[in-house]
Amino acid sequence: MTIHCNGTPIDCKSPKVMGILNVTPDSFYDGGKFNNQAQIVLQVKNMLDQGATFIDVGGYSSRPGAENVSEEEELNRVIPVIELIVEKFPKAIISIDTFRSRVARNAIASGASIVNDISAGSLDVAMMDTVAELKVPYIMMHMQGTPQTMQDQPKYNHIVLEIADFFKKKLEKATLLGIKELIIDPGFGFGKTVAHNYEILQNLSNLTAFGVPVLAGVSRKSMIYKPLNTSPEEALNGTTALHMAALMNGAGVLRVHDVKEAFETIILFNKLQSS
Repeated sequence: MTIHCNGTPIDCKSPKVMGILNVTPDSFYDGGKFNNQAQIVLQVKNMLDQGATFIDVGGYSSRPGAENVSEEEELNRVIPVIELIVEKFPKAIISIDTFRSRVARNAIASGASIVNDISAGSLDVAMMDTVAELKVPYIMMHMQGTPQTMQDQPKYNHIVLEIADFFKKKLEKATLLGIKELIIDPGFGFGKTVAHNYEILQNLSNLTAFGVPVLAGVSRKSMIYKPLNTSPEEALNGTTALHMAALMNGAGVLRVHDVKEAFETIILFNKLQSS
């Protein structure tokens, strides 16, 4: 359950927060919010001050139906931001949110220390080999289809068993290639209906059997705001409720837009566990 980032050991048995930094114009919640250096520096400072262990930088919107972005455009978005974070916050642990091996390679060279891949190597056959060569932790997510197609009537015979089988195969492949530190993410909202998402959350503890940290990314997603008939902007309270459910079902990392609230949830979860 321990991963090493730039030589720093991080024990995910005690849950950690990953703060989201989307440098995209069209992400579902925070697209376009962080498009200049001052905004980025302030947001990263706030997330670190509020308890984030990781800063996850993404330059390719993976919201349902998002437009494809060229590799060059993705690089142009994320590399200057990673370099800026390294300059201003040299101890920050940066994750690169990408499914492209070339973007991952350049991001690690620029100062990132984790690769977060929404496709677990399925969208770029060179990704796992690249991560093995780079010797960095690898976050593998389950997704049915692509960001452009994933919500076109997703179907499963038994979603919990199918996701477990997916990770069994992906973990075996990654381990054979020499990737030593892995995190798995069931991919809430990525090729799943609202009902699918709740079935995954209810059975999240099943994934802890693989012996690697489990990441939960439910922050402000439609599984929260659709049942409440609200919007992503009004989904913070529901996000906090599901964060506690994820923690109680074994999540080791919460990937979030709102670090302060997630960190407070972890404090109270730890208090509950120690009582």
